[in-house]
Amino acid sequence: MFSAVPRFAKIAAIVALAAASSFASFSDADARRAGSSGFGSRGTRTFDTPAITRTAPTQAAPIDRTMTPQTQTATQPPINAQPRPGLFGGFGGSMIGGLIAGGLLGMLIGHGFGGGFGFLGMLLQIGLIIAAISFAMRFFANRQRTNYAGSAPGTSYNMNSMNTSQRPSFSIPPIGGGGAANAKPAARQANDEIGLKQPDLERFEQLLTKIQTAYGSEDYATLRQLTTPEAMSYLAEELGENATNGVRNSVSDVRLLQGDIAEAWREDNAEYATLAMRYSSIDAMVDRTTGKLVDGDDRNSSETTEIWTFVRRPGSDWKLSAIQGTGPRGA
Repeated sequence: MFSAVPRFAKIAAIVALAAASSFASFSDADARRAGSSGFGSRGTRTFDTPAITRTAPTQAAPIDRTMTPQTQTATQPPINAQPRPGLFGGFGGSMIGGLIAGGLLGMLIGHGFGGGFGFLGMLLQIGLIIAAISFAMRFFANRQRTNYAGSAPGTSYNMNSMNTSQRPSFSIPPIGGGGAANAKPAARQANDEIGLKQPDLERFEQLLTKIQTAYGSEDYATLRQLTTPEAMSYLAEELGENATNGVRNSVSDVRLLQGDIAEAWREDNAEYATLAMRYSSIDAMVDRTTGKLVDGDDRNSSETTEIWTFVRRPGSDWKLSAIQGTGPRGA
């Protein structure tokens, strides 16, 4: 009867150590996020998140299809950088691993985790190890919180967490509304480094309507005139996939409902403007041959909010260079 106690003790110790190992591994796990996709280029800000606005109060989806190479910046860790070791990594992991390995080996050969004191001595040693681990966890957690608080100067801020009520929406007259003459000049915002004017905003509205309409009618010539070569390549790819699947994305009655300037800036020999636009449209997927509805609604309009980036160079007009989706993550 008593011979079963050491065997039970060995099994209990192995289970406890396995649980501790699993806890250590869990602390280094990273959550994965998914969302709507984006394509195109925003110059040097391609991999930066645009500022949120009242029109798009959630973060835009990252641009995952782009020809812009991702470079190392001060706000992003180097691509080949080694991950920061967790609480149980490095020296701490080696020390605890040594204790675990030594204890298991000693237990299997009749020593360690109790030694000459038997089962009670083993429980005492396990309790001491757990207490030491708990103390180390609290100690390093307090150090990390102290370092974080000390490294955050009072003048720094995250542009995505700014009070959006301080960024007024620009006013764009409804399509065909005839309100352009009465529209107030757009207020220059903190993120608008180039000072966009009302004619620029009206041009963005026109591009939204023309590009969506050309996409719905598969007008490649018009799309090439209104977009950058990179943006055109991704639009053409989507249209080609639709054709291969025997469907066509019918888009009509596009109307801008609300818009905000997220940011506008200069770099090199170009000017960029990123805008949040909420618009309505009749958007449906139909059979290319019969015109039968496959997906969506070909009679009633629906609303969409997207982040569009435009670019212009000296002597040229604004062109679409990137589109990013918004909405709940994982949608």
